[in-house]
Order: sequence, then structure tokens, then C-alpha cells
Amino acid sequence: MKKNILLIALFLFAGSLFSQEKWEPLFNGKNLKGWQKLNGKAEYKIVDGAIVGISRMDTPNTFLATQKDYGDFILEFDFKVDDGLNSGVQFRSQSLKEYQNGRVHGYQFEIDPSARAWTGGIYDEARRGWLYPMTKNIPAQKAFKSNEWNKVRIEAVGNSIRTWVNGIACANIWDDATLSGFIALQVHSIGNKDLVGKTVSWKNIQICTTDVEKYKTPSTNDAPEINSIVNTISPLEAKDGWKLLWDGKTTEGWRGARLSTFPDKGWSITDGVLKVHKSGGAESSNGGDIVTTKKYKNFMLKVDFKITKGANSGIKYFVDSEMNKGEGSAIGCEFQILDDENHPDAKLGVKGNRTLGSLYDLIPSDRSENFNFDKNGFNTALVIVRGNKVEHWLNGVKIVEYERNTQMFNALVAYSKYKNWPDFGNLAEGNILLQDHGDEVFFKNIKIKELK
Repeated sequence: MKKNILLIALFLFAGSLFSQEKWEPLFNGKNLKGWQKLNGKAEYKIVDGAIVGISRMDTPNTFLATQKDYGDFILEFDFKVDDGLNSGVQFRSQSLKEYQNGRVHGYQFEIDPSARAWTGGIYDEARRGWLYPMTKNIPAQKAFKSNEWNKVRIEAVGNSIRTWVNGIACANIWDDATLSGFIALQVHSIGNKDLVGKTVSWKNIQICTTDVEKYKTPSTNDAPEINSIVNTISPLEAKDGWKLLWDGKTTEGWRGARLSTFPDKGWSITDGVLKVHKSGGAESSNGGDIVTTKKYKNFMLKVDFKITKGANSGIKYFVDSEMNKGEGSAIGCEFQILDDENHPDAKLGVKGNRTLGSLYDLIPSDRSENFNFDKNGFNTALVIVRGNKVEHWLNGVKIVEYERNTQMFNALVAYSKYKNWPDFGNLAEGNILLQDHGDEVFFKNIKIKELK
């Protein structure tokens, strides 16, 4: 028996040795062989076996880049940064003469010692901006240790990119913009003379490029995933039950609210974006609203939308497309889409219940300090329905919460423009609708997860 136990122990020990990543050092601790400086004029020097970047005025972002490109990899390093100095580590990045005259661009692991605490997030340098701000994973904002060495792990395997700081999962994206490129250490540009001479240091920089799929960390929900590939479902989303409600290419699964087919005017599909055309601002008078061919009961609905100046639209649910055969929009609960600054409807209704994100004409959206909206880009609306309980979310912040089929809800309906519609908002199931309100609005990444 003892012999068998010893053999098993030896087997497990040997297995653990063979399961370890095969690391390649990227920095020899002595000089900058294998690295090159790009774009800026900040200084890099070797101090006690670490690369130290020193901030400098009157220079753009400076990058110390590997001379070799890397595709799939696991990267580990330690860093320490002075307070007040923003920094980062580029990966799968490029510097091409045809792209902004050689400006470094690509994924960046964020180093942020400020009160914002976005260390571990993923930024797309000189391209798309933030892909994973740490507002997406608030508990992980505590992972960074100020004025200490911090341990980082980055796993880039195919479309999956994940980060860890001091063993805590931080960012998790699914993206395919660039699948190979160099790694670079950033010294950020500064505009404040008080930051001159501030430093950021890196050491123990090593990379594994062999059998990466074997050594990557098992997928978990420790860091919520953001799928940055338009109109797709990632493997993790599929496993979690998400499906595309719109495929990004055709009109399959949708029809006009008063039609058996998709409208032949007023809507178009270009480069994976569904657009409702401008037609004078009237409600459902051009192409008309569109609805899903299927009805839904309990669900999580995500829709990315972008407005134009003065635009009005909406995402409706529990829609009965047979209810309103006259003029105007089909009837259902509405996540209001509106340019609050430039559309008069924002000042109508009661206490702001027609503003962006509100349950239209019933419950105003919460405009607490966490409310955020990009008036020039795409924003993510999320509607969650579990029986009678409903939530509206905007860009990761809950802004409306209510319960249908209650005395309070029915009282709100009785005081609204829907008071004459029987059993408004209390249907067991209904269609999902995108509204044509005569203004130009864009939609993409329309996804749904049906709940039990």
C-alpha cells in the first residue's frame, strides 16, 4: 500500500513539473537587447535588474517595444509605478507607416494608480479606446497595490484576452481586431511639470508561447466577459445561453409591426449596423416599427444603440402588435431612447419619465452619479425581465426597477398616455420592438438570453 501511495505521489509530482509553462525571458536584467524605442523621447534605463521608464515633458507617449511579434501567449511581469503617472503595457500592437505615420496602436494593459483605479483594464491605444474599463469589474479595482510591486498575467489565446493583477481576474474580452503584434512598455505623455521624472518600472518579464491552450486558465465568470466582435456570440456567451436576436446581415426573425414581412423602406443594413432612417420625426410613419417574429416572456435583452442629434426612438417589450391598428407606434413597455439635450420630449411627461432609459411615460431613469451615456458613440441597453420584476440598465448601470401586475404599476399606467390600453404592460409575453420615430438611430449587437 505504501509503495502504491509513493508511486502515485511521484506521478503527481512529475505531472506538475510537465504541466508548467515553458517560459522565455523577454528582458535579461542587464540591457535592452531585443527592445526598441518608438514614438516618444522618454528615457528607459536599467536599475537593479528592472527596466525603469522616466516621464518627460513635451513628448508624446513613448514605447519600449519588443523587436519580435507574438500571437497567442501567456505574458507575466511585475510592475511598480509612482503615484500620478499613468502607464501601460502594449500587446499584439503595431507601428505601421501607413497608420498615423507609425503611431503605436493596439491592445494595452492599463496601469492606473489614480483614484479611478482602472489597473488591469484593456484599452485599445490609438484606435477604439476603452474595451474593458474596470467599471465592468468593480471588485477587481482593489487588486492594484500602490507603491508596491504588482504581479500581472495576460493570456491572449485566439480571440480571448484576459488579465490578472496579483492573482485577481480583472479584464476579459472576446475580440479579433489584431491577432499578432509586439509587446511594449509605455511611458505616458504628461502635461504637468510636477510629473516630470516620475517613474514606472518592470521586471521579471517572461512569456510562454508553447502549448498556450494547454496552460491557459480555465474560463470562469470571475471577470465578466465583454464581446467586442460585432453581432457574434462568444463561446462563453453561448454556454451561458445567449443568442443573437439579429444576425447582423439579414432581416430574419423580424417583421414590420403591422406587416407580415420586413418593411421595404425606412430601414437599412450596412456593415453590421441596422439603421432606421430620418423621415421628419413622426412616429412610425415611414418604414414603421419592427418587431421580433417570436414572443418572449422571461429574458435578458441587450441592444447597442447610437443616436443622432435630436433623435427619438425606443426599445419596447411585451408588445402586442395587434393592439394598435391606427396611427402611431405599437403598444408596449418602452426603454426610451432619446437625445435629452435636443429633443423636447425630455421635458414632457412627469418628473423626467420620458428621458433616456426611462420606462417611457411611467418611471424616470435614475440619474445618480454612476449614470453614463456616450452621445457620440454606441451605448448598451439591457432589459431584464423575471416574471413581473423588470430592470433597465444603461452601460452597466441599473437605472430603472419596477414590478408589473401590481397596484402601484397600474396606478402609474392610469396616469399615463397608456391609460386607455387594456392591461397595458401586464401581458404574460410579447414581441420585442425597435421603434421608427422618424429620426436616424443605429442598432447592433442585439442579443437575448431566455430565462426560466
